[in-house]
Amino acid sequence: MSIFTKIKNLFNKKKDFNKAVKEKVEENVLVEQKKFDDGLKKSSSLINDSIDEILKNFNIIDEKLEEKILETFISFDIGYHSSKKITNAIIDEIKIQNIKDSALIKEIIVDKLIIYYIQGTNVDTCLNIKKDETNVILVSGVNGVGKTTTIAKLAYFFKNKGFSICLIAADTFRAAAVEQLENWANKLQIKIFKPQKEGQDPASVVYSGMGYAKENKIDVVLCDTSGRLQNKTNLMNELKKINQIMKKFDNNQPKESLLVVDATSGQNGLFQAKSFNEIADISGIVLTKIDSSSKGGIILSIKDVLNIPIKFIGTGEKLDDLQEFDLESYVLGLVSEIKI
Repeated sequence: MSIFTKIKNLFNKKKDFNKAVKEKVEENVLVEQKKFDDGLKKSSSLINDSIDEILKNFNIIDEKLEEKILETFISFDIGYHSSKKITNAIIDEIKIQNIKDSALIKEIIVDKLIIYYIQGTNVDTCLNIKKDETNVILVSGVNGVGKTTTIAKLAYFFKNKGFSICLIAADTFRAAAVEQLENWANKLQIKIFKPQKEGQDPASVVYSGMGYAKENKIDVVLCDTSGRLQNKTNLMNELKKINQIMKKFDNNQPKESLLVVDATSGQNGLFQAKSFNEIADISGIVLTKIDSSSKGGIILSIKDVLNIPIKFIGTGEKLDDLQEFDLESYVLGLVSEIKI
């Protein structure tokens, strides 16, 4: 076989390999999008049923109609402020066009929902992470929201992009949290720093982890924190100390402070976001259990009340069940089951 033929064969093999990789990536994107859409079907179907119920006995445009539309939006955790604005826009449009047909009213409801979510919105889902430098991501959230699993998913996400990773188990008051994170670290074959005893000062664990990250030029450090929101004073002091330790190594750390919120928690999730934002200066939200939620409006509530971007959504329990948030896809998914 000539050298030319060998080179040609190698080129064709590489071409076939690149094609297979591209097809696999596209397949994964489609799978994730389907999970995203399926996760919103519950919300969308319930909104459709609620609107149909409102318009079933529609006769005139009055305060009763306005109240029912408003109550429907609020029931989906959109929040009073946003619900009121959307409802006002719907009623104004109906009056301006003097619409009597309930089917056309439904179209207006969908139209105003889409416009309100998307118009004038500049959502930056990108993380402030750069390769070949240490990037600390502080992860917080109350117990039970899927925080530890989310950290594992983020580690998997960055590892697949070629970043070196290490974990810091700074939730030292819950042995179960440390054990769970260690199990994920073992599965992902990445370094983890954990407390030597239950109740150890979290800052000392962070100090060890940061020292290792700096010495070994680790790209991404994912730091778990306590979820004990019931004692805000202790948590505030704890996070303040952790931040001070991080800044000893690099004054620009942490690069991101992500809050994990359970999509099924409704307005309680908004309360959590408010409380943690006061303590940890949250830069982005990771919304979990979107596949289980029937009330997707919390995304708009967080955006309106706190102006904190949703950066990732969790669509299941597997490591690859995490995707960067896309507002337009979310809105289209939210109205996908509304029949007009």
